[in-house]
Amino acid sequence: MDCVMTQLQITAFGGLSVLQLAPLLDKMPAEGEVRVRVCFAGVNPIDAKTRAGLSWAASQHKDALPWTPGFDAAGVVEQIGPGVTALQKGDRVCGMIGVPLRGGCYAESVIASEQELVKLDGVDLRQGAALPLAGLTAWQGLFEQGALQAGQRVLILAGAGGVGHLAVQFAHRAGAEVATTASHDNHGFLQRLGADLVVDYHQADWVAQIGQVDLVLDLMGGASAQAALACVKPNGRLVTVPTITAQQIKDAGAAADVNVVGMLVHPDRQQLAQMLALLRQGEVHTTVSGEFALADGALAHQSIEAGHVRGKILLRMPAADLVGA
Repeated sequence: MDCVMTQLQITAFGGLSVLQLAPLLDKMPAEGEVRVRVCFAGVNPIDAKTRAGLSWAASQHKDALPWTPGFDAAGVVEQIGPGVTALQKGDRVCGMIGVPLRGGCYAESVIASEQELVKLDGVDLRQGAALPLAGLTAWQGLFEQGALQAGQRVLILAGAGGVGHLAVQFAHRAGAEVATTASHDNHGFLQRLGADLVVDYHQADWVAQIGQVDLVLDLMGGASAQAALACVKPNGRLVTVPTITAQQIKDAGAAADVNVVGMLVHPDRQQLAQMLALLRQGEVHTTVSGEFALADGALAHQSIEAGHVRGKILLRMPAADLVGA
């Protein structure tokens, strides 16, 4: 029998008040899908940008509101669809779900493809929810798009954030020399994660302090990314993640004869499993700086928009208490 639960939706584009709770009628999973009872959902900057009407996703959803945001979650499999072979009812899982447009993780329950999910064996639900979108963005930006190799030098813009703090760890573990930008309060945090050089981006000469690098992983966009073009060595590249300024950075790169690559994160079950193994072994850590109830999702967005979030912010669902997370 269908059970009515709760979701948090964007009802219009605008300020925090457009986030509204709404009933969620559980759907049955189709071929190759499972239904997950969500315990934690990740809150990402793209969620707040979309709510404000500033992202590519917002332009795609403008005629289809209300819409339930959220692209990563961890929880317990509660219903199996036809053709699912790798998961069973009761499995604890995490995944990046519904990218780039479907979303749906700001909810007590979500339908996901089996191919989007990985079992959490040995990793807790909180850590699992903090990893997928941020981890896959960092991994793909560094190694797929950036082709980072041991011995190379990489600059990670905004190293203390959700993507950045994982990128610092991945790059350090891969044998790269890691430079990053952050406010002064986060310098010690990033050095403990493996950063070799941390520069305060408020300082006018931060580009000169960084020097030359083989790769820039741009998690900021705009003026900071344009300034970082001066750090790229000949035959190096800059990988830019924020879609809203990607063309601007590409144009600036072309003018400066710097190779700029834009990227959109994509699901990859094998990569996610590799990252979970690193968490399980204690080689990588996700930092969760705050948890909010689903009804307080607006406060989570407020925190994201205020900046200076260290690591990730999560939404905690009632199911987290039921499973002892």
